Amino acid sequence: MRRHLPGQDLLRMLRKLLLRGIWGLVEVWRLLGLLENPNTRKFLVCLFFPTLFWLFQTFVKGLDREMVRKETTLTFYGGVNEIGGNKILLKDGDTAVFLDFGMSFALRKQYYSPPLLSPKSERSLQELGILPKLEGVYRFDDKPPAVDAIFISHGHMDHSAYLSFVKREIPVYCGETTKIILQTFGEIRKADLEFNVEGIDFHAFRTGDTVKVGDLEIEPVHVDHSLPGAYGFIIHTSRGAVVYTGDFRDHGAKNEMTREFVERARAAEPVAVVCEATNMTNVSVSSEKEVEAKLNHVVSQTEGLVLAEFAYTDVDRLNSFYRTALKNNRCLTVSLRQAYLIEALSSDRKLRIPRLSDEGVLIFRKSKERLYAWERQILERYQDKVVDAEQVSKRQQNIILTMSLYDLEQLVEIQPKPGSCYVFSSSEPFNEEMEIDFERLVNWLKHYGLPQYHVHVSGHITPLRLKACLKEIGAKKIFPVHTENAELFAKFMRDLKSQVEITEKGREYSL
Repeated sequence: MRRHLPGQDLLRMLRKLLLRGIWGLVEVWRLLGLLENPNTRKFLVCLFFPTLFWLFQTFVKGLDREMVRKETTLTFYGGVNEIGGNKILLKDGDTAVFLDFGMSFALRKQYYSPPLLSPKSERSLQELGILPKLEGVYRFDDKPPAVDAIFISHGHMDHSAYLSFVKREIPVYCGETTKIILQTFGEIRKADLEFNVEGIDFHAFRTGDTVKVGDLEIEPVHVDHSLPGAYGFIIHTSRGAVVYTGDFRDHGAKNEMTREFVERARAAEPVAVVCEATNMTNVSVSSEKEVEAKLNHVVSQTEGLVLAEFAYTDVDRLNSFYRTALKNNRCLTVSLRQAYLIEALSSDRKLRIPRLSDEGVLIFRKSKERLYAWERQILERYQDKVVDAEQVSKRQQNIILTMSLYDLEQLVEIQPKPGSCYVFSSSEPFNEEMEIDFERLVNWLKHYGLPQYHVHVSGHITPLRLKACLKEIGAKKIFPVHTENAELFAKFMRDLKSQVEITEKGREYSL
């Protein structure tokens, strides 16, 4: 159902005003008695037609100005021919909003390799083209804000990290959970140029809310993704609804959220949908339910230590590992970083995750001298939950220990026993840098005789399910983003009634 917006009945309104103006003018003349004098009538008749012509010109010019003012456009400053980096500018007349403002991993890795080589200033990122050249958007720009708001779909870095550089006068709208995640990231990585959210004017929403910015009305609707608090947006413009999917899937633990989003998007009868198209090649078909079953299969047969690697923002995977640990009389032992995020997310009453105080949860403290304030806070608050490498080594058969590539040196102190294993529960490496890191991981595992299991499901929708969703939504135009396979996507979708637009970076598209 199309949403009525101001300006859509402009033509009808101006026509009424024009007719009322002419009638009012004649009525004034009659009341003044001017129409009784023949010479006056002749003069007024001569005056009437130029007046009518002037009113008509004013009407046409006003209409032209309104039509120009109400032009609706999309410009893509990121997410084009790359996975992530979404920065999409939506303009509707005088109102301008960004949909996401994320880091481009692909561009960044061309020049930087943290922590040894990291960006030191915002200007260097803009000079290298990692930050798009935009006026009135960045903190280091003295010009007044050029956009009215930024809407963040979820807390992954490729959708949100470059909020760090945005003017603090520009309000940022995001879900309640995303706000918690971003503020937690900001605390953990306080010294990092690219993760500074201090001073941002956050406005949190939930499904069912409607946000008004200028003449725009934005409906956030939850979707299922590989971290909590992910949303798609239905933006009501003067030209009709524009749908933005963000990142989504329908095979996770909350697939009913995605179903609700698709149904609402369809009801809006959109003129355009901007959709992710990440998974177009090398697609695996699975679900979070299957992941948990596979984890239980592996852990139940493991006699020694279970090492596990998964994204610490992925609470669905956290829940799967936690339930698996309880079933097999083990404790899920999380890193300090993950513990800090769990503690922060516990304030979200709608989120179902294990608490640090729960039975079956421990916190692993690495061997290091320097501690950050947030680390000390967790260690002091949960002293009876903290274990170190020596304690883990003695209780290997009772523990699932979360461990990233950067924690592997702890194995020197732990000394995994024969019969231990490593569960890799993240995406497989998809670029050269990740392959090099993965090779290092394999070398560590070989050294300690640890077999590796890959148990994972993607955070992104599969091609056939994406096509079914887009067919149901039925937008006039489809703009694929967040993909390296836009042309493949266009060919795959060519039998839909929607027109697929392959996006170009920096190009403005009229709707």
